[in-house]
Amino acid sequence: MNNMKRMAALCLALVLTLTAAACGKKEEEQPQEVTGEQYSVAALKGPTAMGLVKLMHDAEQEDASFVNDYTFTLAASADEVAPLLIKGELDMACVPANLAATLYQKTEGEIVTLGINTLGVLYIVENGNAVRSMADLAGKTIVASGKGSTPEYALNYLLEQNGVKPMDDVIVDWKSEHAECVSALATGAATIAMLPQPFVTVAQSKLPDLRVALDLTEEWDALDNGSALLTGVVVARADFVKEHPAAVSNFLEQYSASVDWVNANTAEAAELIGGYDIVDATVAEKALPYCNIVCVTGTEMMDMLSGYLSVLWEQDAESVGGGMPNDDFYYGA
Repeated sequence: MNNMKRMAALCLALVLTLTAAACGKKEEEQPQEVTGEQYSVAALKGPTAMGLVKLMHDAEQEDASFVNDYTFTLAASADEVAPLLIKGELDMACVPANLAATLYQKTEGEIVTLGINTLGVLYIVENGNAVRSMADLAGKTIVASGKGSTPEYALNYLLEQNGVKPMDDVIVDWKSEHAECVSALATGAATIAMLPQPFVTVAQSKLPDLRVALDLTEEWDALDNGSALLTGVVVARADFVKEHPAAVSNFLEQYSASVDWVNANTAEAAELIGGYDIVDATVAEKALPYCNIVCVTGTEMMDMLSGYLSVLWEQDAESVGGGMPNDDFYYGA
């Protein structure tokens, strides 16, 4: 009887040991949890911020299932965002596509692109009927914003490809914000402007006769150069990506869901956009279908972005910081 008791005790001990080992293995195999730390994100007042509004709204709700905790900053220009990112005061930011490459070079690889958030949204608008082609811009003055980023380099490339010398044949009056360009059109100080959506719609609400003379995405596609015109991307500090991989993955899922919701729920999204003072809700509802808001990640992002940057690099190496980024610039590719 004693032997049987000893055998039973040994069997029970063995079962408990194996059970504990199995539980330990399960714990080891569980994916890294997001810790609920606060992460800082910046976007520009325009399509990139418009795609974020559902995420911004959800982050403000006291929902235990919403793991990441964010602080959002909305800026008028990329010049406000870039220094904060470099200094480590921002974790992630939505910036012009070429600026991402420039920051990568400037920081010696310390910037990573997480995804493309905006395709082509640039237009030439005119209070008149003189401009019907890129060649018609020769001898004209254009007001624009975005010097040193995607608008300038995209415009220069398209002008050159159409036989117009950017520095000699066209005068570009660079403003610090798109809103200044709209004001110049409204006061009559300018008749031609390069504007992105939703500022095209803003301008047309003030000037009913203002027309879209050229869609720069269509002009780019007509060149059939194997690339697509891109406007914005979302980037992160490389050290942040390494230290918080689960948070980055979670952010991209939430961002993608936000973009899908915004594109599918125009009226509701416009109300949020107006509430965050990105642009008037009425204007946002009209502009959203033309804002080309996306969330493209991984290999597809790398293919599209590298093709676009290659075109800029061949035109002007400084437009992408002096050289093409290495593969580590493209997150998840």
